[in-house]
Amino acid sequence: MTVNKELYERYKAMKAAKLAAAQKNETEKPKTGFGALSQTEKSIKEEQVSYETSSETPQQTTQTTPACATEQMFIQNDIPQPPLNETPVANSTVQSNENNLKKFALIGYPLGHSLSKYIHEAGFKSIGINATYEILETKPEDLSERIKYLRSNGYTGFNVTIPLKLPVTMFLDEVDASANTVNAINTAYIDPQTHFIKGFNTDAAGFKNAIPNDISLFGKTVGILGTGGAARAAICALASYQVKEMKIYTRNVANSIEFMEYLRKTFPKIEFNSYQIDRIRDLSKINFLVNATPIGMQGHASGYTPVEEQELQTLPADAVVYDVIYNPKKTLFIKLAQKHNYRTITGMDMLIYQAVEAQKIWTGRVPDFKDMKIAALENL
Repeated sequence: MTVNKELYERYKAMKAAKLAAAQKNETEKPKTGFGALSQTEKSIKEEQVSYETSSETPQQTTQTTPACATEQMFIQNDIPQPPLNETPVANSTVQSNENNLKKFALIGYPLGHSLSKYIHEAGFKSIGINATYEILETKPEDLSERIKYLRSNGYTGFNVTIPLKLPVTMFLDEVDASANTVNAINTAYIDPQTHFIKGFNTDAAGFKNAIPNDISLFGKTVGILGTGGAARAAICALASYQVKEMKIYTRNVANSIEFMEYLRKTFPKIEFNSYQIDRIRDLSKINFLVNATPIGMQGHASGYTPVEEQELQTLPADAVVYDVIYNPKKTLFIKLAQKHNYRTITGMDMLIYQAVEAQKIWTGRVPDFKDMKIAALENL
């Protein structure tokens, strides 16, 4: 993924189009949670940050190794492994003297709901690493200064969440193959000697590891609600199962044309089709349905569901329903699915597994999944 000014201009144009569409329909009464999102669309404006005045011109490196295209790059449910062709970044300072305090952080906005501090501190403790993990709320317009701060104040790594997963690439020195197909960054490592920053994406591995081993997806049809970073991670992960078709449900089919072409080129053995998300009527062909939107998240239309109960009931009896949201632990979407006896997967395990991958990148070690999950649940 070559990150440059042109890429970011395309990103701004995409966000502007979504904002315009939301403003046009903001007076309509929502049938599902997507209408309710119009109240939070103002946050999109904050993502449209101008970098023309930035004095920082980071070195850019293009990764050519396909990310997410093969089964091997993902860890198994019980034994996490590094991404394909990637050696865990060995922090020599940590390995030589574990008593040295290491600093990590999460950046994004807003972060009041985050469990990352509890999860990562439990993980560091499980592997004997003396480290702190800070929650640093960062608005898009403050991103450049935040990266400079992290680079120059002794941080070893940081996580990135919305709305910064794409803009942050403008300030990294290198992007790992794991972030290439997902086209978003959620983890970064800072070399303690050179302050060189390398970006990764651990969401796809986290998504896959949360799927129980007894669920077979080979040759099946998958439905993905949304086209953002979480949706891309889910698509990457599910492609490795050799599914037959992915039906992508989006708020604007016309705006997804380029994305669909990209998916067909990246995963030529899989059939991709896009549909208007607020016009879902029949899900009878879907074997595995994923909510990769913020609908149902605490603070983001939490009383809504991306699919109404009547439409959800059209799923086959053996279908699996997966919601990437972890707060609340059971969204309305999951509750409705369980009401009609569908097998469900919540976002909590995905959250923990992606954090496990991040710590492997930062320390070269595998933290204890159970300790991290217990910490998350205790603080949810």
